[in-house]
Amino acid sequence: MDPATLLQHLRDELAAFRVCLDGDLSLGVEHCGSWTLRDLAEHLGTSNLWAAAAVTERRCDDEPPSAARAPEELLPWFDETARTLLKALDTDPATPAWTFHPPHTVGFWQRRRCVEALVHRWDAERALGTPHPLDPHLAGEGVAEVFDTMAPRQVARGRTHPPAQALRLLATDTGAGWTYGPGDPVATLAAPAEHLLLLLWGRAPHTGEAVTWTGDQEAGLALLRGPLTP
Repeated sequence: MDPATLLQHLRDELAAFRVCLDGDLSLGVEHCGSWTLRDLAEHLGTSNLWAAAAVTERRCDDEPPSAARAPEELLPWFDETARTLLKALDTDPATPAWTFHPPHTVGFWQRRRCVEALVHRWDAERALGTPHPLDPHLAGEGVAEVFDTMAPRQVARGRTHPPAQALRLLATDTGAGWTYGPGDPVATLAAPAEHLLLLLWGRAPHTGEAVTWTGDQEAGLALLRGPLTP
């Protein structure tokens, strides 16, 4: 996906997330532990600033500023984090930047922030009972990111083992496909791109009506349990 398209998706997803903040901020967020919607807003906003610093200052900011505590200050603060991030990312994707995994370029963050905003927008809307569909092509970018960035990082950090076998994922709506692991796939998992992304991030089931398995399903399920994402 080209940088201009990614940036437009990022604007749209941040704006859609921002709409959710007009609701009850004390609502729990199902797949984010004990977080409330307000906690999720603070997480997304502080990580916006963290990524912006990684681009503009080429460093890892271990302690980005926390959200303003007064309820009336949260929304303006979040809006400012979104503006800061979008300004930082509106540049050549080949520009060097600090990243936690290769490539060490702005392009890494253009995709990473899109996927982060996409998933957390879904989280916020689900908390409010109004989840809207994910763009299937952007969801596909997120699936690719799991296999080329998140899963290798999990291995590098000792959180899971390198895959001993290969699993194939197919997006039934876009036709895109991804293989993770060595050799010929022992199993194939087919589902819409949205379901695949949410599945990989622990938000959708590995089996059910939306999912079709072929091959050795148990081996495929074992690989997916990795965990492949943080």
